[in-house]
Amino acid sequence: QVHLVESGGGLVQAGGSLRLSCAASGSVFSFATMGWYRQAPGKQRDLVAHMTSSGNTNYADSVKGRFTISRDYAKNTVYLQMNGLKPEDTAVYYCKALYRTYVYWGQGTQVTVSS
Repeated sequence: QVHLVESGGGLVQAGGSLRLSCAASGSVFSFATMGWYRQAPGKQRDLVAHMTSSGNTNYADSVKGRFTISRDYAKNTVYLQMNGLKPEDTAVYYCKALYRTYVYWGQGTQVTVSS
């Protein structure tokens, strides 16, 4: 049983920052990939950023230079530091973890950026 729990979402003004956290519980293994997706109303769920167990990262073009993903492998936790937030970043942010062929999703945390 694996559970991913996100935290750190909230309301912030444009240009502000938020730091999202996703902690995995109920697992004793290391995820090959952990990352973040987001879904805004009327849109599909898209990749924001992910990070492999070897430290490789990938970012959506829309967040490059503004968001930074990091992982604490010992704690099985992934973070997303979001700077320079824009109203278009408003969405529910979901944590995703991959282990072998298994995909796990968090409940999601709301990020709202006001202008």
